[in-house]
Amino acid sequence: MNGAESAVVTVFREEWGRIVATLIRTTGDWDLAEECAQDAVAQAVARWPRDGVPRNPGAWLTTTARNHARNRLRRAGIEAGKLRELAALPDPEAPVDEAADSGIDDDRLRLMFTCCHPALPLEGRVALTLRTLAGLTTAEIARAFLVPEATMAQRLVRAKKKIRAAAIPYRVPPAHLLPERLGGVLGVVYLLFNEGYAAATGSQAIRGDLCAEAVRLARTLARLMPTAPEALGLAALLLLQDSRRAARTDADGELVPLDEQDRSRWDREMIEEGTALLDAALVRRAPGPYQVQAAIAACHATAPTSDETDWVQIAALYARLARMVPSPVVRLNRAAAVAMAEGPAVALELVRELDGSGELAGYPLLAATRADLLSRLGRTAEAARAYRAAIDQAGTDAERRLLARRLADLGPEEP
Repeated sequence: MNGAESAVVTVFREEWGRIVATLIRTTGDWDLAEECAQDAVAQAVARWPRDGVPRNPGAWLTTTARNHARNRLRRAGIEAGKLRELAALPDPEAPVDEAADSGIDDDRLRLMFTCCHPALPLEGRVALTLRTLAGLTTAEIARAFLVPEATMAQRLVRAKKKIRAAAIPYRVPPAHLLPERLGGVLGVVYLLFNEGYAAATGSQAIRGDLCAEAVRLARTLARLMPTAPEALGLAALLLLQDSRRAARTDADGELVPLDEQDRSRWDREMIEEGTALLDAALVRRAPGPYQVQAAIAACHATAPTSDETDWVQIAALYARLARMVPSPVVRLNRAAAVAMAEGPAVALELVRELDGSGELAGYPLLAATRADLLSRLGRTAEAARAYRAAIDQAGTDAERRLLARRLADLGPEEP
């Protein structure tokens, strides 16, 4: 990747949400805003290698996207008021203070609170924000919600239609309205981290830039809302999870399972910060899903060795989490914990129930978990079939290689 291509990637990651938000606010058209931002990025890809990277790449993209929007509106004969509003936008290089009413001094968080309007269903808010501001693809968002891509595309269209029909304003909410939007914002940051922690597709299993940005946003939320237990819980969870990032891959970039990781490479400062935030959340006696997940992560992070992990406690926490969030992924994670606490035979029954429900059809971790349990029970032929299914379903090269190694460890199949 040359300097110009690297600059485009960087500015896309850092400026995309701000550019789209500016155009949404002035045109009121979500699709137009995204299309004009994409046109500006495409123009940068074509011109910057030839003409050089502008002094302020973000301002260049904002101005270019605005010009595209103005031209599109003019050709469509849109009322002059919107054209005047676009023309009157401040210089993209000039500093803008939007934090006064909201109390939020972080650009991206302001945009997230703006996008997570309570008139939309929670899933719609989260999905639309991930697409519009975080730049995740519809396929990546669909994977996060365990729905087909076409279903997610329809949800995004419906959310945009509702915004237009109800004339929902796109503006930063004042401070007293932030709590009603917090759930959506927490969901966005959580799923943004998950996409970085276990990428949906591609050559990289871990996207460190997304992990780091989600951790930064979670820390900022915890500082902004220090009395909100779930904001503290989310920050604790992401810090505890991300503390292991350096040990999750080896020198060749291959994935290293949790029980094989070199714990001396875990970030102890992040673990201490995460456990302190979890303690601060728990004393408020208002437990929620992020706090329970943080408690599970703390059990792993504070265990001196893999063998000393308190799997009984982790299984109990997953059972509690499943009552709060009856998600099939939570039930699958509980099965993995039960395998360690009570044995693989008990866990395999839980996996069979999930298999029968069809809720995780095509989900690679279901097949991988089944394969691991069958292997531990000595049912090698069945384990091999399950590993092959997981390899076929895996989304990243690194996942496929890890599963292939486990398949090879089973030894030659019987004729």
